[in-house]
Amino acid sequence: MKATIKIFLISGILISTLAFAIKKSEEKENVDAVKELVLKAYVNGAFNELDADSMQKGFHEDFAIYSTKGEEISKYPIGDWVASVRKRRDDGYDASAEKNIWKPTFASVDVTGGAAQVKVELRNQGKHVYTDYLSLLKFESGWRIVAKVYHKH
Repeated sequence: MKATIKIFLISGILISTLAFAIKKSEEKENVDAVKELVLKAYVNGAFNELDADSMQKGFHEDFAIYSTKGEEISKYPIGDWVASVRKRRDDGYDASAEKNIWKPTFASVDVTGGAAQVKVELRNQGKHVYTDYLSLLKFESGWRIVAKVYHKH
């Protein structure tokens, strides 16, 4: 009887440990996927490489940048932003110029299930220019950026 109880307890501990390890692994995979998307679609898509195609893949079509205008909320939709990125690229954007190199720092990446919040700090020419808060949701097709609010320093 005592041996059966010990086996049962040890089995329970092992199963709990394995479940915890699997959950932590899934969380890390989600954090890595979110960071990769932010780098590809946001930092490189919208800033460093002006890659509008990556933006369209990484941002949800209902995405908008929200900012304040007095007591009003200003909304800049993704379609307008992608069009401006394409125009800048077509007008001879030089991605290698130092003034066009944006360096991100992930201040935080918080993932809970299928929702994520990323705080990313963008620096240009050594100066902290933006602190961005990106909201993401995980769809059947994968993670997409759905909203942004920011502070310009």
